[in-house]
Amino acid sequence: MPAMITIIGWHNSGKTTLVSQVVRQLSRQGYRVAVIKSTKEVGIVFDPPHTDTARHRQAGAATVMLVAPDQITLRTDNRNTPFRELATRYCADADIVIGEGFKNAEGVAKIEVRREEDQPLLRDQVSGVIALVSDLEIADTPGCARFRLDQIKELSAFIEITLRLTFSGRV
Repeated sequence: MPAMITIIGWHNSGKTTLVSQVVRQLSRQGYRVAVIKSTKEVGIVFDPPHTDTARHRQAGAATVMLVAPDQITLRTDNRNTPFRELATRYCADADIVIGEGFKNAEGVAKIEVRREEDQPLLRDQVSGVIALVSDLEIADTPGCARFRLDQIKELSAFIEITLRLTFSGRV
């Protein structure tokens, strides 16, 4: 089972930027990294109408997988599947799965990114926040590591140590 962590924050807080930077750093170190991004948008179209995969979905298939020489695309119904289940079901070959969002994921360590002062800290509202990434002056909380937005190597090392990452050998 892969190690799991989520990056949480308010809308436009820099989650995608931080996730991308951490993915880049951990990948450079040889880890196989998977990302699962959560969104509130509905009705996103990945397979345009009149394609074979769209026809299969219209026919009633709950899951459709398109396998090409260079990629695999999977589209399936979501019935509020928990982050841990998504990670183990679809990313079992990864060394680490990083969630973007999933602030209410149970049993998963979280890192909060914060750029704006006018919103409450999520670490005070959800469980499992182990680190805060921000350039703002924020009172320290015991058990919550602190990093600046430019400390990607240090944050990645923290993740590596905290989650006890090990190489799968499938790089």
